[in-house]
Amino acid sequence: MTGPLGWLLDAQVHVAGSPVLVREIVGNVFGLASALLGLRRVVWAWPVGMIGNGLLFTVFLGGVFATPQAHDLYGQAGRQVFFFAVSVYGWWRWSRNRRSGGAGEPAVVPRWATWRERLGLLVAAVAGTAAAYPVLAALGSWGPLPDAWILVGSLLATYGMARGWVEFWLVWIAVDAVGVPLLLRGGFYPSAAMYLVYGAFCAAGFLTWWRTSRAAADRTRIPATYSEVVA
Repeated sequence: MTGPLGWLLDAQVHVAGSPVLVREIVGNVFGLASALLGLRRVVWAWPVGMIGNGLLFTVFLGGVFATPQAHDLYGQAGRQVFFFAVSVYGWWRWSRNRRSGGAGEPAVVPRWATWRERLGLLVAAVAGTAAAYPVLAALGSWGPLPDAWILVGSLLATYGMARGWVEFWLVWIAVDAVGVPLLLRGGFYPSAAMYLVYGAFCAAGFLTWWRTSRAAADRTRIPATYSEVVA
């Protein structure tokens, strides 16, 4: 294949003497741009992220698409497909919120998940990882157990972002903590480096959304007594 698309599919650079696909770098740049837009609660976070999902899907099926790493991380590749599907939901939900809000208002107001919602996340994390592990192992995924958590945790974090839960940043940090060593061992250096960046970024995002949720709660809180009104 020739032209810009052919170049994107085949181009490589060398990092520490190892070949790395340009589309892995570009895909992660789109992912970081999506995270930045998500931090600012901008609807465009979703379609931008979907472009990155498409590129990274081809990267993590190394044996199928003949990438330099030649490792098949089916969990990493599969999560790009699920990301795309969940992003459609997030795009729809944030767009609906944006239309119902006033001009200049963000697409979502951050809030803490309820205890019932947190329990649901925990159950989904355990059950999802337990279910994904044997499937990924049977497919021959490289590192099936961490790959399973990365797949499930990423989906839960993306869903939490769509719902506007502050905790979704913490789930991302847990995913990054597992993803960095796995990707380094597999030779996916740009993705590993981006996971490190994501980890620091998620810590900042968590603090930002936490403060925003507190400010939103203060604005909507109904004073209980006259003394609170005049205080």
